[in-house]
Amino acid sequence: MFGNKSIDEWIADYEKGHQHPMNRLTHLFGIPMIALSLLLIPLWFVTETPWKHLPPALFIIGWIFQFIGHAFEGKPPEFFKDWRFLFVGLRWWFKAIAGKA
Repeated sequence: MFGNKSIDEWIADYEKGHQHPMNRLTHLFGIPMIALSLLLIPLWFVTETPWKHLPPALFIIGWIFQFIGHAFEGKPPEFFKDWRFLFVGLRWWFKAIAGKA
C-alpha cells in the first residue's frame, strides 16, 4: 500500500507540506477530530439523541480546519498529489504531539 517508501519517508514528505505554524495548528486540531469522527460512526446508527450528529459534525469541522490550514500554507493538501497521504496524517499527528515532528 505504501509502495517502496517507509512510513518515516511518508511522514517526512507530509511534513514538507505542513511548515506554516497556522497550518500545523489547524492540523493538530483537525486530524484528531476526523479520526474521532470515524471511531464514532456507530453512534450515528444506534442513537436518536442529539449526540447522533457529533460524528458528522466532527468530520466536517475537522476537514474545514485542514483546508483553512492549507490556505495559510499556500499549498494544496498532500493527498491531492497521492491519496495514500490520507493515511499519513494521523501518524504525523502522533509524532507532532510527541514533539518529534
